[in-house]
Amino acid sequence: MGNGGGKLRRNRCVMMVADTDFQNIQSHCVDVGRHLEQKHHQFLNKQHILLRRRFFSSSTKTAESQSQLSPDLINIMEQKLSAIESRHAHLQVILNQPDALPDEYSTANKELKKLRHTIDLMTELRKKHSEIDGLKLLIDETQDDKDMYQMASEELGQASEEEKRLRYLLLKSLLPKDDADERDCILEVRAGSGGEEASLFAMDIFKMYEKYSQKKGWKFEILDVAESDLKGYKEASAAISGADVFGKLKFESGIHRVQRVPVTEKAGRVHTSAVSVVILPQADQNKAKALKVLCAKLYEMERSRADASRSRLRAEQIGSGDRSERIRTYNFPQGRVTDHRVGITSHSIDGVMEGEHLDTFVNALILQQEMDAIASFTSGQ
Repeated sequence: MGNGGGKLRRNRCVMMVADTDFQNIQSHCVDVGRHLEQKHHQFLNKQHILLRRRFFSSSTKTAESQSQLSPDLINIMEQKLSAIESRHAHLQVILNQPDALPDEYSTANKELKKLRHTIDLMTELRKKHSEIDGLKLLIDETQDDKDMYQMASEELGQASEEEKRLRYLLLKSLLPKDDADERDCILEVRAGSGGEEASLFAMDIFKMYEKYSQKKGWKFEILDVAESDLKGYKEASAAISGADVFGKLKFESGIHRVQRVPVTEKAGRVHTSAVSVVILPQADQNKAKALKVLCAKLYEMERSRADASRSRLRAEQIGSGDRSERIRTYNFPQGRVTDHRVGITSHSIDGVMEGEHLDTFVNALILQQEMDAIASFTSGQ
């Protein structure tokens, strides 16, 4: 009896301490959360640097020599730029010919517009090279003038950084482009494994993209919603329109896994559920108008082909819908979101769900795509 009473008193003592110190512990947790968020941003910067180092040479000798494109990459760029300049000159000749055929003129003009961005960057880069050469000459001539020497050196550092930025933009302009990136998109969210909890999370994910679209200034038009018994979403779709919508959101396709205590869970156990997200590029706006003038048979053939293609694309994006195929995990008890493709974690799950920190993953995935494109660009030579 005495031993049992001793155990009871000890338990009460622990409960009193826990109750008294709860506010202090809560405050400490907030501080820890802020510290983790700072570490998270440092980690993101490190990840971006590591990705860039795969394709850029670096040196610690001077600021001017850091993050330069590798010599092999520069050689490949120069070959492609030379071909582009020759093609640009040829197209200019066609446009200047008074007897050019209308179709020939139109084709040449369209191609010139595609090359214009690269040509403009080349012109800007050459101007920057001339500026750098002039600053280097000025530095050599002002060795005895301390103020002028320092001023020229600072300007040279800034010009060198700008030169590297322009060279990188020029490289990006040479990479293959996905024409669909500039299109609007269709968002489809479906509850996967997990029952009612999956439907509730599907609703959360759908609203996350709605909030993200609002912050981007995009139009978010809800097309269809099928609710569950608890007012979650069994499936929902929306049309999102704006600048480069598909290019931004296309990497969101896949299985999104959630780990949290469902509202239906009375024992407080963490459950794992899954939701599938599909991002499809919208067809040109005038396609629907064109289809209206087709006869019913041709329309059905076209619609069947489109449906088959869309179903195939959807299956490729989301797989079987199993939790093990997840691209991203939302862990609510630990307050973190992890994208398994780029290995990046955000410790601000509320910020992600509000659409504020979703760019953490969107930008990292776009950067990875650019780095992969550069790798293919190099290996293809």
